[in-house]
Amino acid sequence: MAVVERDILARTPEHDITPSLDRIRELLDLLGSPQDSVPVIHVAGTNGKTSTTRMIDALLCEFGLRSGRFTSPHLHSVRERITFDGVPIDPERFVATYDDIAPYVGLVDSRHEVPLSFFEVLTAMGYAAFAEAPVDVAVVEIGMGGSWDATNVADARIAVVTPIAIDHVHFLGSTIEEIAAEKAGIIKSDSYGVLSQQPLAAAEVLMRRSVEVGAIVAREGLEYGVRSRTLAVGGQVLALRGLAGEYDEVFLPLMGAHQAQNAATALAAVEAFLGGGHAERGPLEIDAVRAAFVGVTSPGRLEVVRRSPTVVLDAAHNPAGALVTAEAIREFFDFTKLVGVFAAMADKDVRGMLEALEPVLAEVVVTQSASPRAMPADELATVAVEVFGRDRVEVTPRLDDALDNAVALAEEDGDLAGAGVLVTGSILTVAEARTLLGAG
Repeated sequence: MAVVERDILARTPEHDITPSLDRIRELLDLLGSPQDSVPVIHVAGTNGKTSTTRMIDALLCEFGLRSGRFTSPHLHSVRERITFDGVPIDPERFVATYDDIAPYVGLVDSRHEVPLSFFEVLTAMGYAAFAEAPVDVAVVEIGMGGSWDATNVADARIAVVTPIAIDHVHFLGSTIEEIAAEKAGIIKSDSYGVLSQQPLAAAEVLMRRSVEVGAIVAREGLEYGVRSRTLAVGGQVLALRGLAGEYDEVFLPLMGAHQAQNAATALAAVEAFLGGGHAERGPLEIDAVRAAFVGVTSPGRLEVVRRSPTVVLDAAHNPAGALVTAEAIREFFDFTKLVGVFAAMADKDVRGMLEALEPVLAEVVVTQSASPRAMPADELATVAVEVFGRDRVEVTPRLDDALDNAVALAEEDGDLAGAGVLVTGSILTVAEARTLLGAG
């Protein structure tokens, strides 16, 4: 397993890609087009993709379907990206799948100036593993963008687009319209598009694409949505309006209005997949819907990993994500003092994220993850001081020391019940923190 993982990780990383579907298409053609052997629910968007994908997967499993799930990035093990019925692929199957495709990977590499990337190889492994299993349905989260994302070699039956915001500007463009155009590429002819509530500019692009390819569309706030939600211990209780009916008293053990919206989108996607989303069919079995949502987890998304003081991990990595994190913190927690631990990648809008978080943080400890892409702590501190003021910023380059420092700062006033630490800024930061805190 370690040798295979090392070989895959040695390839071009997913943040430094040469956009093209030529290499992955050629590889999958050699493998017998496994992506065409199973119906696909494809999930794109800027924020909420992974949580929505996990919810869709949970619903499908509860309705008795064998599901394959492909998500990215992973927190701790690359095997997390390929799951069967919610369980990561086992090491033996992971190695066997790689061994099966490796000769063809080498052949495709030899034919192209740019070899297959880390993400392209994993995508091929995912589709091959799902075909071999086989599964009844694959729920596939894009890696980046949509049109030229390696996962987009499949013609999905259901195309889901979660909220779009500015991110990955070097690859996707610097405007909402440009980014939406890339993500709209997963909406194909005769597919069913399930669209989360979007900025107007993104909604217009997505609808234009849907009309061009003849896709049926369901839009959050019009065809489906959240009717109401009530805070509850450990989460929230939702009333959802689906495509085929209403669903009351649905407990979701995740925090934030955005997670309620993700739940509504996931439910609409499954309704569309199972029955075309027609009202005359009637709603899905409510007990199964409730059972699916009550068991949903989304590690690293407003995840509480410690008490006294409370330590919350959140993988927000762009300003839009940081805003919804701040809103959820205000709504679900009653902190008397919240200290942030913040580390981000150098290519991200760190100022935008810090400005979104500033109103809910008493102080911030800036640090850096072990990633070579991480912004150095001293550079990050310069931005943080401009946003927070010098008296509210601490600089601690090592993440383990930063966690200890933040806990000490949170405890300074002696009110452990109201003290908290929020670790955020990137998925890699959260993954490292989870391991350090014994949650990974």
